[in-house]
Amino acid sequence: QVQLVESGGGLVQAGGSLRLSCAAPGGFSRYPMGWFRQAPGKERDFVAAIGRTGRRIIYAEPVKGRFTISRDNAKNTVYLQMNSLKSEDTAIYYCAADPTSLDLSDSLRSYDYWGQGTQVTVSS
Repeated sequence: QVQLVESGGGLVQAGGSLRLSCAAPGGFSRYPMGWFRQAPGKERDFVAAIGRTGRRIIYAEPVKGRFTISRDNAKNTVYLQMNSLKSEDTAIYYCAADPTSLDLSDSLRSYDYWGQGTQVTVSS
C-alpha cells in the first residue's frame, strides 16, 4: 500500500506562486506520479504527470508554461511548482501514483493510490 501525503497548499493572490509537495514512503520511485485537481462542483482533472526517472513529463494545456512537476526519488517526494496563479487554479490538489501503466497517463483510472488533497485558493 502506498500512502501519499500532500502539503504546501494555501491562499495566494493572483499572479503569485506556490509549491506543493507529495510525500510517498515505501517504494515510491517505482511509480509514475501525477497531480490532479478538483474545483467545487467540478470533476477531478489532470494537471501533470512525471515518469519514474523524471525524464518523461506531460502537462494539461491550462497549466503549460506556468506549472512544473518534478520528483526527488531519494526523498520519496514529488513536487508541483505553480507560478502565475489564476483564480481558475483554485481547487483541491491531489497527488497520485500509477503502479501499472507502461506510459504516462492523464486518466484518473490509471492511478490506484491517492493522497487526501491540499487546498489551493487563488484570490483575484
